[in-house]
Amino acid sequence: PSAPRLSAVIMSVVEHVREMAAAGLHSNVRLLSGLLLTMSGNNPELFSPSQKYQLLVYHADSLFHDKEYRNAVSKYTMALQQKKALSKTSKVRPSTGNAASTPQSQCLPSEIEVKYKMAECYTMLKQDKDAIAILDGIPSRQRTPKINMMLANLYKKAGQERSSVTSYKEVLRQCPLALDAILGLLSLSVKGAEVASMTINIIQSIPNLDWLSVWIKAYAFVHTGDNTRAINTICSLEKKSLLRDNVDLLGSLADLYFRAGDNKNSILKFEQAQMLDPYLIKGMDVYGYLLAREGRLEDVENLGCRLFNISDQHAEPWVVSGCHSFYSKRYSRALYLGAKAIQLNSNSVQALLLKGAALRNMGRVQEAIIHFREAIRLAPCRLDCYEGLIECYLASNSIREAMVMANNVYKTLGANAQTLTLLATVCLEDPVTQEKAKTLLDKALTQRPDYIKAVVKKAELLSREQKYEDGIALLRNALANQSDCVLHRILGDFLVAVNEYQEAMDQYSIALSLDPNDQKSLEGMQKMEKEESPTDATQEEDVDDMEGSGEEGDLEGSDSEAAQWADQEQWFGMQ
Repeated sequence: PSAPRLSAVIMSVVEHVREMAAAGLHSNVRLLSGLLLTMSGNNPELFSPSQKYQLLVYHADSLFHDKEYRNAVSKYTMALQQKKALSKTSKVRPSTGNAASTPQSQCLPSEIEVKYKMAECYTMLKQDKDAIAILDGIPSRQRTPKINMMLANLYKKAGQERSSVTSYKEVLRQCPLALDAILGLLSLSVKGAEVASMTINIIQSIPNLDWLSVWIKAYAFVHTGDNTRAINTICSLEKKSLLRDNVDLLGSLADLYFRAGDNKNSILKFEQAQMLDPYLIKGMDVYGYLLAREGRLEDVENLGCRLFNISDQHAEPWVVSGCHSFYSKRYSRALYLGAKAIQLNSNSVQALLLKGAALRNMGRVQEAIIHFREAIRLAPCRLDCYEGLIECYLASNSIREAMVMANNVYKTLGANAQTLTLLATVCLEDPVTQEKAKTLLDKALTQRPDYIKAVVKKAELLSREQKYEDGIALLRNALANQSDCVLHRILGDFLVAVNEYQEAMDQYSIALSLDPNDQKSLEGMQKMEKEESPTDATQEEDVDDMEGSGEEGDLEGSDSEAAQWADQEQWFGMQ
C-alpha cells in the first residue's frame, strides 16, 4: 500500500521541478534536480523513464542558464538517450493505466527544443559543425522558425550559401515579417524583387506597412555595394513621418556614408542616433574609429568607457578602446583588444581591421593579410577591407598582387572616386604606371573634387614632379569647403617649397589644432623653427609626407580622412 503513495510523492517532486523551471528559478532547479538525479542513480527504480528525461532536461537547462555549455550538452545528450529508451518502452509496453502518467507524458519537454538548446551550446562553444549536425538531424517539417533561422546563419557562416538561402526562405514562409531573414537573403545575392515577392501579401493585408517594400529595396542596394542609391532610398524612408528618427535607419545611413567616404555626414548620423538611444552599441565601433582618425582621442576614450558600462560582452567597446590604443601608437595593446573583440564576435569586420592594422604596423604582414582577407569575405562590398589588404601587399613589395586586387575591386565595385583612387594608389608605386595614376586621379577628382584621399594622392604626384604651385592650388580648392589635418599639413609642406614660410607655419598650426598628435605637422613646424635650409626642409618633408602611401610613418601622424592609404593605414594601420 505504501508504494503508490511514494510514487505520487515522487511525481509531485518532478512537477515541482517543472514549475520552478517555468518560473525561472534556475539555481533552485539546478540544486534539486541534481539531488534527484543522484537518487535515481542509486535507485534506478525510483523514477520512471519519462521522469528521468524531464529531470535531465531541466537540469541541463539550469546549466545552460549558468553558461556551463559543455556540461549542459552532456546532460542534454543523456536526456535524448533517455527519450529514446522511453520511446522504445512506450511502443513495447501498453499503458499501465496509471492515471498520473497521462499529464506527465503530455507535458514532456520537446525533443526538438532540446536539440535546439544543444545547438545553442555548440555555437557558444564555437563548434559550429556540431551545431549544424544536430539541427540537420531534425526533419524539415518539424523545424520551427528559430531552428531554420539558426541553421541559415550557421550555413552562411560555413559558406554553404545554397542551404542558407533555403533556410532563410523557409523562415520567411513561416514568418513573412522576419526582417533579419530578409537581410540574410539580400546578403547572399538574392534579388530584391524576389525577396519582396515573398512579403507582398502581408504588405497588402496590413495597414501602414507600405514602407517595407522600399526598406527591402534600400538594403538590396546596400548589399550590392550601391552606396549612393542606398543612401537616397534610406533618406526617403527616414523622411517619412512614421519612420523619422528611427535609430536603425540612422545607423545604416551613418555606415553607408562611411563606406562612401563621407566621414563628416557619417559622424553626424552616428551622433544623431546616439542622442536618440544613449544605450546604442551597434555601429559604435565605426564611430569610434572615425573619431580616432580625426584625432579626437579624448572623445574616443569617453565613448569606450560609456560602451563598457553598457556591455563588455559585445565587440564594439573593445574595438573602440583598440582604436584609442592604435592611434596612441600602442600597437601591442591594440592587437590584444582586437583579438578580444574577435573572440566575442568573429563576424566583427571592424575588429578584424583593427587587429590586421596592428599586426601590419608591428611588421607581421602575413598575419595581417589573413585578417584582411577574412574581413573581405564577411564584407565584400566594403572598400576599406580591400584597402587594408592592398596596403599589406605594398608593404611587402608585392606590387603585382596589389595591382591584381585593385583591378578586381575596380571591376567589381564599379568606377567611382574611391575605386579610381585605390587603383591610382597602386599605380603610383610603379614608375611605369605614373601616367595612368594621373589619369585615374583626375577622373576621381572630376567625380568628387572634395574627395580627400584623391586630393592627397594627386598632391603626392605633383610633389614628385615638383609642381608645387599646382599642388597649392589643388589643396586650397579642396580646403575651401572642409578642414582636414592632412590637407593642411601637406599644404604647409608645399608652401615651404615655394618659400612661403609664414603661411606654412600657419597651416602646420591649423593641422595641429585639428589633430595634436600629427607628428608630421609637428616635425614640419620644428624644422622651420630651427631655420634649417628651406630647400632641404621642403624636399625632405615633401617626400616623406607624400610617399607614405601606406607606410607606417604616414599614418602615424594623420588621423584624418586623408589618404586612405595614409588614412586607411590609420584604420588598417590605425595609427
